[in-house]
Amino acid sequence: MAKGPPAEPKSRLRRAYVGLVIEVFRLNGDQLAVGNALGADLGLTSARWQVLGAISLSPVPLPVAHIARNMGLARQAVQYSVDEMRADGLVRLEPNPHHKRAMLVAMTEKGEAAYREASERHGRWAETLMADLPPERIEAASELLREVQRRIARSTATPATTGIKET
Repeated sequence: MAKGPPAEPKSRLRRAYVGLVIEVFRLNGDQLAVGNALGADLGLTSARWQVLGAISLSPVPLPVAHIARNMGLARQAVQYSVDEMRADGLVRLEPNPHHKRAMLVAMTEKGEAAYREASERHGRWAETLMADLPPERIEAASELLREVQRRIARSTATPATTGIKET
């Protein structure tokens, strides 16, 4: 009979990962609150700012579904943000030559200005927040999170394969 790894390291690995996930959830909640505060007077919530970020990272305007996929968001949530920002003059819709119904989302000048200002505020805030931390530690943490995300993306875990009941 083949022996598996000792139980203690396995449970330590499990505990370490669960602890990491909990800290990521907490960090996400705190970062969303900060984003909401930093962009409030610019007409940006964290959700709107995230959508504008996806638009700014792309060399060409994208349809809502592509923005959602790129940012790991629900298409409906992105559509809601786009509709609100369009009404507020932060984004505009352009014809999509590849799909008649999936319009392309582009920032307006007002949206670009709001995004730039929010990003500048966030940058100043981050520099103050992280002032006494070595950049190498932050970079290592970022790389670890990217590797975990890559592994999740490659994972075949589903409720059916894990025995987890869907609710």
